[in-house]
Amino acid sequence: MVVVKPHEKFYGVYWVITDEGEKILATKNLAPGVQVYGERLFKVGGEEYRAWSPYRSKLSAAIWNKIKQIYVTEGFRVLYLGCATGTTASHVSDIIGSGGILYGVDFAPRVMIQFKQNVVQHRKNVIPIFADARKPKEYAHIVGKVDLIYCDVAQPEQAKILVDNAILTLKYGGHGMIAIKARSIDSVEEPELVYKREIRILEENSFKILEVVNLEPYEKDHVMISVQY
Repeated sequence: MVVVKPHEKFYGVYWVITDEGEKILATKNLAPGVQVYGERLFKVGGEEYRAWSPYRSKLSAAIWNKIKQIYVTEGFRVLYLGCATGTTASHVSDIIGSGGILYGVDFAPRVMIQFKQNVVQHRKNVIPIFADARKPKEYAHIVGKVDLIYCDVAQPEQAKILVDNAILTLKYGGHGMIAIKARSIDSVEEPELVYKREIRILEENSFKILEVVNLEPYEKDHVMISVQY
């Protein structure tokens, strides 16, 4: 018998316990019957839950690695930079529910097509924005003010991208979560030095660092940094 339990900290996040005793992180599927990336679906008590793999999603990896807060809940407005094909964005969509809204930004044509097919057409709370996250002036008028900016862009200036977007779209006191990929910023320098440099950029631009979580073993040379604006 499969059992579902609410996560001990985070609204909209669950633990699915299988017959074999396997413990799986999950969200309640906002689009029942639809898979986004081949994830397992579990029907329990009239609801459907989607397995949330830490090997496919850095936010899931951060939860498995005991992040204290994820700063996303029901009804939130989220700007997602680097949404790609929508793996993590779809789980955020599940959490914020029909009362929330997620703006997914990416500038790669192929992944944006997949994002629309896999996520957008099944979810009314997701709006795709085909744009470069380094140029927030092009889409800030569409987004307005958000509660959270989630930034997962494989670009050299990751912290600056978050800062530039926050100036135009993040409400005062709002939060940011940024997945720093050290090798995308500098393929030679030690990851710890890269992280420190990106953190300094955030601190110099009105962000308070709340938490830094290493994402190994799920992601190599990655950390998740939580900030408040």
